Amino acid sequence: MIATTGDAHSYVSAMFSDEFVDGGVDYDMIEQIHRGDFDEWLFAVAGSGLFTNSEVATMEREWQQSPKAFLDALLAEADEITRKRCNVTWAALDRVAPIAEPAPVAVFG
Repeated sequence: MIATTGDAHSYVSAMFSDEFVDGGVDYDMIEQIHRGDFDEWLFAVAGSGLFTNSEVATMEREWQQSPKAFLDALLAEADEITRKRCNVTWAALDRVAPIAEPAPVAVFG
């Protein structure tokens, strides 16, 4: 059975929710998500047989655009304390993350 687009986030949440069971927070994993490194999750999703290649590519684009949305999907089944711990960690990572330099502007004249 291939997941429909509407079910994709629910399936992904179900696939990985055990990573946050009983407050089992892996802070290195949160940092990995924060910097946009999704390779291991994409590999697992692609290998699950639940998603088409197009759906996996769509997930990758969505996760790259909003890594926090991916974390939120992972935390869907987590308890409130675990969600709060993860959100505090995310906020701390936001504070220390390097700020992207604006592209140089060419001035003619």
